[in-house]
Amino acid sequence: MNPPRATVIRAVIGSPRFSQALTEAMLISAVAGSVLRALLGWPGYLAVVVGLVALGLASLTAQPERIEWRGTLPISLIGLFSVMAVSTLWSAYPGATVQGVAYALCFGVMGVYIALVRDAIQLVRSVGNVLRGVLTVGIALEILSGALLDAPITFLGIAGNLAAGGPIQGIAGTRNALAFVAALAIITFWIEYRTRSVSSGVATYGLALACLSLLFARSPVSWFVLAAVLIAGLILVVVRRQPARARRRTLAALLITAVVGIAIGWAFRGRLVGIADAAIDVQSRTSVWAQIQDLVEPRVLEGFGWVGPWRPELFPFAAVRDAFGERPPSALNAYVDTVLQLGVIGAVVLGGVLALAVVRAWLVASQRKSTVYVWPALVLVLLITTSVTESYLLFELGLLLLVLSVMAASRNRSWRQLLAPRDG
Repeated sequence: MNPPRATVIRAVIGSPRFSQALTEAMLISAVAGSVLRALLGWPGYLAVVVGLVALGLASLTAQPERIEWRGTLPISLIGLFSVMAVSTLWSAYPGATVQGVAYALCFGVMGVYIALVRDAIQLVRSVGNVLRGVLTVGIALEILSGALLDAPITFLGIAGNLAAGGPIQGIAGTRNALAFVAALAIITFWIEYRTRSVSSGVATYGLALACLSLLFARSPVSWFVLAAVLIAGLILVVVRRQPARARRRTLAALLITAVVGIAIGWAFRGRLVGIADAAIDVQSRTSVWAQIQDLVEPRVLEGFGWVGPWRPELFPFAAVRDAFGERPPSALNAYVDTVLQLGVIGAVVLGGVLALAVVRAWLVASQRKSTVYVWPALVLVLLITTSVTESYLLFELGLLLLVLSVMAASRNRSWRQLLAPRDG
């Protein structure tokens, strides 16, 4: 006798293979959002996102015995999404805020789903598979546009500058977004190599592809971000090799050193900008931040209300221009963007989320033997440093990565695990 159809469907959507496929589909929707919107339009893209969320919820329902919720959903993260939702009460554009909160929750749910159904090594493998595919397709299209056809692929935003040495965008949308994805790929491929999750040939190919993408993106600020990630990686290598008793003292000393280093960097920021040839880029950003400071002053405590990616038809977003008269796609700084939309209240909550996640992730990375536990710590460093010059942290891929990293850190260091009942 054949089993009921509902039982068969439940077995399929609750299977590890389905979870792996759905995880990679969710990651693709976040990494390649710009190209999907170019192909499907916003309505089609939103249908894909909502469909993936629905499948994720169904998959979780189908495998309750495999899912461990206890201590994995951080209160700090719940607080951040709660502030987004509550901002509807004082929003200057309540309809857009409802839409923006729903959009943010979609990527938040995706991050929760992936964190619950994938363990640490499976997570890194899934991210690695998606990034290899996205970067390969991006470079292939750049070669087609810039070398073979010598013409832009306008509807995908590819300018065809590869033969001129860049900048290139791949399928990330902009050169800065491509640089962010390439930096994430370098972290992920290095972890894959260290954990022997893939063959040396695949690891070498991935790292070479990511480095080429980063080089040809020619994003001035990406080198500072990559330097911060590399320094963090070297610090973790040193700390992980030390005896357990010496780790806390070393971490404290390194924290003080990092604060001093940041202060020195700020003092000599003009020279650093000159070295990176980023003066025009910095001028564009600082002009945007100055305008936002003036606009948000009357509502600095609560902000204008959450909307997520900027809506250019709404005030105050319509009033902001950079130094060259162009309309920016965001505040070009996640922290400034948070103050604009959620005020100081939201910025404090976001700071708490990041601070708790970094402490937890670094403690786990320094104490656990496997290199795979280094991934959340380095991804958080990437997100935090990139957020100084871009708002990726608050939307789509950046928000999904934030949820993943925070939950990965919380799973191993949550205080609520102490309240769990013990067997026997």
